[in-house]
Amino acid sequence: MTDPMDAQETPAPLRTLPSRMLMIVASHADRIVSEGLATADARKWHYAALVALRESGPMSQAQLSRRTGIYRSDLVAVINELSARGFVERAPDPGDRRRNVITMTSAGRGHLERLDKLIADLQDTLLAPLSDAEREEFTRSLGRLLAHHTRPELR
Repeated sequence: MTDPMDAQETPAPLRTLPSRMLMIVASHADRIVSEGLATADARKWHYAALVALRESGPMSQAQLSRRTGIYRSDLVAVINELSARGFVERAPDPGDRRRNVITMTSAGRGHLERLDKLIADLQDTLLAPLSDAEREEFTRSLGRLLAHHTRPELR
């Protein structure tokens, strides 16, 4: 397979086009994280759901969907997978029986601690060519781009 950034194959204007480079790096980042999490029998959405539950505590499926950006229809499968492994519990909301409340279990907290270490290692793999200072600046720059492009008036 040809490297998409190969100077011999890619026209010069494309090699330095920021949007194209971001897209290619994002593709590599997605692959690195997905393959890495698979070694722990996990997926990106598992990690996102568990992180949100750790940060905010038990919440409804609708709240968890909003906090993680996981579509509600996809979240049902994520919760089913995490529940089957004993990492979360789903129970009717005592205040509104039509809703389910999702709670992380102690096994889920232990699993998330392992995933946190794995994610940190995967970030190191992704950002390997950058110094610590460059990583911090890169992360700040990405944060600024993300904040700009997710402003409510741009939606």
